Amino acid sequence: MTNPSTAPAAGDNAELLAEAAAETGRAPRSGWRMLLPTMTPWLAVGLILVGGITLFGLVGPYLVGDPTEIRDQGLTAPTGEFILGTTQTGQDVMAQLAYATRGSLQIGFIVGVLATILSAFFGIYGAYRGRIVDEAFSLFTNVALVIPGLPLVIVISGFVPRESRGLWTIALVLAITSWAGSARVLRAQTLSVRNRDYVAASQVSGERPWRVIVVEILPNLLPVIASQFVFAVISALLGEAGLSFIGLGASNSSTLGTMLFYAQNGFALPLGAWWWFVPPGLVIALFGMGLALINFSIDEIINPKLKNTRLHRKRARRALRLERELARTGRKAPRQAPRKAAPRNEETVR
Repeated sequence: MTNPSTAPAAGDNAELLAEAAAETGRAPRSGWRMLLPTMTPWLAVGLILVGGITLFGLVGPYLVGDPTEIRDQGLTAPTGEFILGTTQTGQDVMAQLAYATRGSLQIGFIVGVLATILSAFFGIYGAYRGRIVDEAFSLFTNVALVIPGLPLVIVISGFVPRESRGLWTIALVLAITSWAGSARVLRAQTLSVRNRDYVAASQVSGERPWRVIVVEILPNLLPVIASQFVFAVISALLGEAGLSFIGLGASNSSTLGTMLFYAQNGFALPLGAWWWFVPPGLVIALFGMGLALINFSIDEIINPKLKNTRLHRKRARRALRLERELARTGRKAPRQAPRKAAPRNEETVR
């Protein structure tokens, strides 16, 4: 993923969008549509993966049976009755997967929202206020950034009693340890947007600081915030799976990490019960891949150079197809009309 801290802000895409519109013959996008990524095959695949898994996590629990029901059909391979087989105690793996997907999505969404709010407050507000506020927020962010995330999460989760280690507790622990990097990115972008003319005009006109941030600065940072939110969700899913796998996950809810934990304790791998541990791992991998593909498309808004590269490749493919078509028909390529030079101002030259 491209580092947004070294890329221009989203408001600098007007020239590139106009050039793309001239190439395709379509009207340039304006308003809020400029903040949306261009539909590409990779973005479509990412949306399908994320949408499909999210729909399965939301609707699946209502279509399956009780995931805790114990039967006398332990370690049954996938059949017509049990699509994904059963566990060592005869529990339906499909039912467990549906409930576990919903639990993991809840943790990922909660962590994404909390981490984004924290990073936006320390990054955007601190950079806009400047001076001692910015210095204090930057110092706190740097301290939080150098603390190892995974060991801190393990220590905090280990000290929380098991009966109190619920879904919200794990989400809060993961959010506290995953906001610092995004705050630095948002601070760098805010420092760039803060010095623009329309922000200075709002400050001179007497607008309140919160209105300047919400109306003038925040819209230009929405692609960056969306990218950081997606990254926080991916990190939350992996972090929760790691905690649950070592027995420090949520005790009163089912997640994909707890499925892997019970599969390990049930000796699923030595017994060859692949249907017990492969589905949750595959869901984590596919959902992470879908979010990564969406994040790559959002990067094109944050960094116009990526979109410019894609446009150059599209032009090269179009020129190659035209050359092959002309070679096949025996015609000559039409000459492009030369661009008219801008009129020179003689007084300025003198």
